[in-house]
Amino acid sequence: MAWVKIPKENHEVLRAALPRDPRVTTLTMFGGLCGMVNGNMFGGTFGRSAIARLGPADLVEALKLDGAELFDPMGRGVTMRDMVFFPETIMDEPEELRGWLAKALAYSATLPAKKKKPPAKKKATPKPVEKLVAKKPAKPKKKKKKS
Repeated sequence: MAWVKIPKENHEVLRAALPRDPRVTTLTMFGGLCGMVNGNMFGGTFGRSAIARLGPADLVEALKLDGAELFDPMGRGVTMRDMVFFPETIMDEPEELRGWLAKALAYSATLPAKKKKPPAKKKATPKPVEKLVAKKPAKPKKKKKKS
């Protein structure tokens, strides 16, 4: 799928559909809103639709939806094996979206927690380059006369 700017109104649709669970956090990523559990993304907005990470049985069911497909974030034929990209109509069906996100949370909560990465080290700021001033050539030393 070609990249499409995510409509801001889809953020609120997704936020309203996220499971009410204390483990759920949200994160803004690439202009979209993602639901996270234990450091793993379980669902989010992409393009004009939504994505969800599902277990094998739920993934098979989700792919039966007209227009659903495995998620290919870069549009190069490299899909994520457990992530489904729903048809755009899912954004008009809040109860259905809520149900898929609940299944995604249940599956993703069983995955190993991701460890938080330490903050990136700040790169040393380059020092300003000193102006080089051309020096006058050294005068040759006078040789002493031998007597």
